[in-house]
Amino acid sequence: MTIYLYKGDLPDNLDFGTEVAVDTETQGLNLQRDRLCLVQLSSGDGNAHLVQLKKTDYEGAKNLKALMENKNVTKIFHFARFDVAVMQKHLGITIAPVFCTKIASKLVRTYTDRHGLKNLTEELVGVNMDKRQQSSDWAAENLSDAQKEYAASDVYHLHKMMNKLVEMLTREGRMDVARQCFDFLPTRAQLDLMGWEDSDIFAHS
Repeated sequence: MTIYLYKGDLPDNLDFGTEVAVDTETQGLNLQRDRLCLVQLSSGDGNAHLVQLKKTDYEGAKNLKALMENKNVTKIFHFARFDVAVMQKHLGITIAPVFCTKIASKLVRTYTDRHGLKNLTEELVGVNMDKRQQSSDWAAENLSDAQKEYAASDVYHLHKMMNKLVEMLTREGRMDVARQCFDFLPTRAQLDLMGWEDSDIFAHS
């Protein structure tokens, strides 16, 4: 795997095709408090592209924003709810269309309650991921090689994972409801940012 690191935005004319795997790294998991530091992407070709972002980059990043909003490119996430929300907040964009491997897993891998990225990668791709860099300083000026390799690994397997999950969803007749869930994600992200992160507005109570 070749890893490319960019500061502030993707380069011009970088083509990811019709499906791009995407993940983010932040200073923490609180949408109201923690800022976006890194966006990593892969077209599934064995390469990973990392975009390191400062607060001053949020108004720019025109190529990254255009890709995320391109209706002809499916963005593949694991736990898209968080990534879509954090980019919606800091970059001011609505991301679509989306495929979320965590939602897909919960809809079709009902034989287990393990739906983390590490669990899915191990079962569906046969790779045991190293998650030791998950909790590290992603706002650092210079990322370590270990951080870059960790960030890249988070998107490296998502295409294969999605293909396996699509097969399973189709087999079980749940592909349509999965698509409807994916389409709802920008609204779910907006609700999270508006303060309804922990409450279910569809619940009776």
